[in-house]
Amino acid sequence: MIQLETSRLRLRHWRDQDFAPFAALNADPQVMAYFPAPLDQAASEALAVHCQSLIAAQGWGFWAAELKAGCEFIGFVGLHRPIAELPFSPCVEIGWRLARPFWGQGYASEAAGAALEFAFDTLALDEVVAFTSLDNRRSQAVMERLGMRRAENFQHPALAVGHRLREHCLYRLARSAWQNA
Repeated sequence: MIQLETSRLRLRHWRDQDFAPFAALNADPQVMAYFPAPLDQAASEALAVHCQSLIAAQGWGFWAAELKAGCEFIGFVGLHRPIAELPFSPCVEIGWRLARPFWGQGYASEAAGAALEFAFDTLALDEVVAFTSLDNRRSQAVMERLGMRRAENFQHPALAVGHRLREHCLYRLARSAWQNA
């Protein structure tokens, strides 16, 4: 089972004890502000099980993220093949979702950097993308810190026409740009 480590964080396979803190962060309206709605416990657990199954099947995915000091679960970070028919599909995206107490400490950038290193050095991907709602400046700032470049805006097909979050921005990072940085 693949596990990634940084100086402060561990990205690892999910454990049953992650489900309760994951449900708490998914129920937080601030954490979920750029998603259609917060998740109830059943939906959160289903998402965690889905993340577990993808990692078990392919060895990578949205890993559970924990602090190395104290082994506290803080959210997820990792790589994913979106199932939605996006204008730039097929692709592998990088994503993160952290509990609010862990915002603003560089954890998302640190963990995502390890995931990108894995994507380019181990999986030998040519490109990794990231996308979010136009209003989500915090995630866009992380994408920019990672060296990703804004490419285009698009209408997310999973959201209804007129939905406040439908317009998204796409960021791209090529392996050659990662290696040259």
